[in-house]
Amino acid sequence: MKEVFYNIIKYFFYFAARLYFKRVKVYGLNNIPKDGGVLFSPNHQGALLDPLLVGSNIYRPVTSLTRSDVFGGPFQWFMDALRMLPVYRIRNGYANLKKNDKIFEKCREILGNGECIMMFSEAAHHNEYFLQRLSKGSSRLAFEAQIESPESLIYIVPVGINYGHHQIAWSDLHLVYGKPINVKEFLNDNNSDAENINLLREGLEEKMKQCIWIPDKNDQYFEKKKMIIPKNTKLEFNELKEGIEKGSLKTEGFGQKIFSNNPRLLEILILLFSIPNFLPLLVIKNVISKFRDIVFYSSVKICLGPIIFMLWWLIVPIITYTLSGENLEFGAFINFCFLVEAPMIISLYLRQNLLFCRK
Repeated sequence: MKEVFYNIIKYFFYFAARLYFKRVKVYGLNNIPKDGGVLFSPNHQGALLDPLLVGSNIYRPVTSLTRSDVFGGPFQWFMDALRMLPVYRIRNGYANLKKNDKIFEKCREILGNGECIMMFSEAAHHNEYFLQRLSKGSSRLAFEAQIESPESLIYIVPVGINYGHHQIAWSDLHLVYGKPINVKEFLNDNNSDAENINLLREGLEEKMKQCIWIPDKNDQYFEKKKMIIPKNTKLEFNELKEGIEKGSLKTEGFGQKIFSNNPRLLEILILLFSIPNFLPLLVIKNVISKFRDIVFYSSVKICLGPIIFMLWWLIVPIITYTLSGENLEFGAFINFCFLVEAPMIISLYLRQNLLFCRK
C-alpha cells in the first residue's frame, strides 16, 4: 500500500510541476547511474518542493532525509510511505542528536544495497540563487557507506534546482542532474578519512556549482540576479548560465519597461484579473500567511493550487448551469462549461504573467 501511495504522489507532483511552472526543462537524466547506490545532493531553495521535484523526475525510488520536526503524529504513515527519514538538529535538543546515529546507519545500509538517498548538502534551505558552503554530512555519509560496503558501487549525483522565481507560479524551472562522483575514487590510503571526506565535499561543491545559474555570491551577485527574468529563463541552461556569467543578458523584460512608469496601473490589472479566481487565490493566500518562512510559499502553492483551481473550475460551471435553468444535451453542456471556464483560465494566465512585470 505504501509503495502505491509513493508512486501516486510521485506522479502527481510530476504533472503538478508542469502545471505550476511555465516550462520545466530537465537536463542530465542520463547522468544518473542505473546500478549502485546513489546519493542525490540538490541545492535547497524551495523547502518541501525541492525533494518532490528531484524525486518525481527520476525513475528510481528515493529515500529523503528531512527535518525531524515534521515527523510523528497522524502523518507518520505518510512520511514512511514517502520514504522520508528524520534528521535531528541542535535546535531539536542536544539529546536528540544521538538519534541521528541510527538514521545514518540505515542510510549507509540503503546505499550499500544499491538504493538511492537524497540529502541536502547545504543543510538548510534559503531564498537565494547562490550555493551556500556545503556541510560534510552528505560526503561523510557516502564515504562511510563505501567503506562499509567495499564491493558496492556508490555515487553522489549533484543536482541543481533553478527557479525562474522562488515564489511566483508560472515561472520557468531548470532541473539539472550533474555528472556522478564515484566515491571509490576518494578512498586514498595516503590521506586520513577526514582529508578524503573534505576532498569529496570540495569535489561535490564544484560539481553542484556547475548545475546552478549563479553559483557564488560575489560583488556582481545582485546584478546577475536581475538577469533571471522570463525573457532569459526560456533559454537553454548552458546558454543562460554563460550569459549571466558574461553579463550579456538584459535585466529588464518588455512588461517591466511598459509598467515601469505606471506601477499603479499594473496593480489594478493584477487585481482585475484576480477576480474570476478570487476564492482559490484567497484560500491559498490565507494558508500561506500561516507560514513565517517565505521559502515554504511555493511548496504550499504547488500542493494546493492544482486541487483548488481544478475544483473551482469544475464547481463554477455547474453552479452557473444550474442557475441558468438550461436543459442541454451532454455535448452542449460540455461547450457551456468550456465557455464558463475559459475566462477564468485566461485571466489566471494573464495575472501570473503580469506579476513578473513588478520591479
